[in-house]
Amino acid sequence: MASSTDSSATVDEEVRRLYERYQAAESDAERHQIALEMGELDGRRHAEIYAALEDE
Repeated sequence: MASSTDSSATVDEEVRRLYERYQAAESDAERHQIALEMGELDGRRHAEIYAALEDE
């Protein structure tokens, strides 16, 4: 259980950093690139959730 909590904290920190970068972005191209990174992170998060459900 601790590892999933640690993983969640790491993901939450990464989300926070990406959001801050997005807010500070000066161009649409930069915001677009950050949005793509957010999508990749979201995909990894969903994969972890589905893997955990399969293990139950």
